[in-house]
Amino acid sequence: MSTGEAGHTGPVLGIESTAHTASVGIVEDGARVLGLASDMYRPPAGGIHPREAANHHVELLPRLVRQALDAAHVDPAEIEAVAFAQGPGLGPCLRAGATVARMLSLAWSKPLVPVNHCVAHVEIARVLSGLEDPLLLYASGGNTQVIAYGRGRYRVLGETLDIGIGNFLDKLWIELGGTFPGGPALELEARQGSELVELPYSVHGMDVAFSGMLTAAITYHRRGVARPDLAYSVESTAYAMLTEITERALAHRRRDAVVLGGGVACNERLRTMVRTMVEERGGTMFAPPRAMCVDNGAMIAWTGRMAHRAGVSVPVESSAVEPRQRTDLVPTPWRAG
Repeated sequence: MSTGEAGHTGPVLGIESTAHTASVGIVEDGARVLGLASDMYRPPAGGIHPREAANHHVELLPRLVRQALDAAHVDPAEIEAVAFAQGPGLGPCLRAGATVARMLSLAWSKPLVPVNHCVAHVEIARVLSGLEDPLLLYASGGNTQVIAYGRGRYRVLGETLDIGIGNFLDKLWIELGGTFPGGPALELEARQGSELVELPYSVHGMDVAFSGMLTAAITYHRRGVARPDLAYSVESTAYAMLTEITERALAHRRRDAVVLGGGVACNERLRTMVRTMVEERGGTMFAPPRAMCVDNGAMIAWTGRMAHRAGVSVPVESSAVEPRQRTDLVPTPWRAG
């Protein structure tokens, strides 16, 4: 990875392909989205099949690149750099996006910029909120983390010990007879529920765990508990856990602002619970528009733009994806000072 002064001032193209969504975004200064084209892989049954999702991305990404360029009214010659999600994520899906990014970088003679998917969620929320140094509650399919900046990089203050909140919701909804993705459908179901059933509340300091709740919820379902009440209970319990560790992190880091990120952050119950907690502490909570909460190429492009302006780029031969890349191991030179 090289660092140095980047001189070009055009928009940046970003490619997101960490899991079920293939997305291409083009952004310029201020995170203004010039073009965004996305398509989600929806399995016919069960959860995400990494190879099938990757095949979906390989087929769709070239078309999405053209759509994003057309929407942005941008010529490839005007692009400053090509950014791609390096990790974390599903290996085959990451490789699909990285391959397209490498091809564009070579064909257009543009710098290639690797981006950490989790950091991208932080940065798009940070710029849209106008908050300088907020705490992030990152709730998505494969990741559940409370993140704050400190000493040159983002630090994970708390996280899931087993499965991500989104994966938990997807697995549960499929067990309840639904289809992927489960979160939005379960949210609608929960609005019809009113009876709270007791579920495992697994908070371990700053960390959470969801596998016990998944097992208990499936057991309740098999015993005949109404699906709306079960969905209501799951949301109430799981989001209370996330709100608790977020409040603990605020107190620990003496912060007063929280931003949300990740697909599960679209959930209105979660937003309301976190907002209530933060405002009762005299703080501020910001949730990005839904299009910027879910996985999208614009957040990759924006973070790639900042990284490139700080001199970050990699040669094609050193651009391997990192499916298990940690948020807290990625340097953030654009935040120096």
